[in-house]
Amino acid sequence: MAAAVHTVPAPVRIKYDIQGEVKGFPYSANAELLWLQDGKTYDARLEISHFLLGSRVQTSKGLISAQGLEPIRFGDKVRSEVAAHFERDKGKVIFSANTPDADLLPGAQDQLSVLLQISTLVGSDPARYIRGTQVPFQAIGPRSAENWVFTAGELEKITLHNGETTGLKFTRPPMSEFEPRLEVWFGPDVGYLPVRVRLTQSNGDFVDQLWRTTQKP
Repeated sequence: MAAAVHTVPAPVRIKYDIQGEVKGFPYSANAELLWLQDGKTYDARLEISHFLLGSRVQTSKGLISAQGLEPIRFGDKVRSEVAAHFERDKGKVIFSANTPDADLLPGAQDQLSVLLQISTLVGSDPARYIRGTQVPFQAIGPRSAENWVFTAGELEKITLHNGETTGLKFTRPPMSEFEPRLEVWFGPDVGYLPVRVRLTQSNGDFVDQLWRTTQKP
């Protein structure tokens, strides 16, 4: 049986506006996703920056296969970087933070590449992801491995600062009482890359990341 052929999004730089609220206090920030791929390898970088609080940078590098994205390294940097290394020949994920190794499961992604893998899957066959379709992943963070399950919703209209767009919504429920709900809208206008990402905490705090512009990388 022939392997599925996935449509990986074209290289792009996407800038976002961020609106959030912490303990009732609103704030704004900026974000930029740089997505590069040459058909064999990929390199993704997401930077969220605030003029007072500084920046957070997540990076994911890996290979492109018949299954889509196969991460090799995930980095998460606020002041200093912590990283996860995918040792595929050993079937392990090794963490620089000296936390215990994790078993590497088939189809595993990291916490950045997981969104880009959904972009790839949906962009390859949008009709497959009808409402209620579940997409499970092992999601590797900088210190541990988690099991995430996204559920497809509807194609929704999204109001931006400079107009409107549409996005196919996917939701990942909270992993525990203190974990946020993750909602992501994947936009047909940008190769099904994320046009909106919203994290909502149980206490009402939230971060809402909205597409502003798309540029050549």
